[in-house]
Amino acid sequence: MPALIAPTARLHSAWLEAHQEWGPGLHEDGFGLRPSDEVDSPEGFATWVALLADASAPKAVETGRGCTYRWIVEGDRVHGGIALRHGLDDYVPQFGHIGYGIRPSSRRRGLATWALGRILDEARALNLDRVLIVCEVDNLASVRTIEHHSGVLEGVRDTEHGPVRRYWIKI
Repeated sequence: MPALIAPTARLHSAWLEAHQEWGPGLHEDGFGLRPSDEVDSPEGFATWVALLADASAPKAVETGRGCTYRWIVEGDRVHGGIALRHGLDDYVPQFGHIGYGIRPSSRRRGLATWALGRILDEARALNLDRVLIVCEVDNLASVRTIEHHSGVLEGVRDTEHGPVRRYWIKI
């Protein structure tokens, strides 16, 4: 049975395995990983996990600038990540309130649909009335996931990374 958990340094090896499966290139949505984050060493990974926890702390939540990070796990296997941005900072118009990613070997199991439903519950607890979700135009699996949760297409926009679909979900 999958679970959504707060990031933990305990799963360093399992997280690295998932990260390596994605390979070089685009980041894995939902993990909050930036190019400057050093995650290979246990110390660097623990520092990064602490930064993710700080973004979810009550003080960050109160300001509306926080972000809740969750990992999608079964046992000690990390399947992916999902993030909920709380406010309307600079990232939300471009990337949405919610971003998620499932490692390639864990796809086509309904994990993204399941995780999106759980993170929408967290958005409800934060009193958000609607959330924006953005996905690449040709990512039909994400389109199905978002539409399963009653996402309404606002339209398609060109971005520096290519065209994206923009969906709104009422909470």
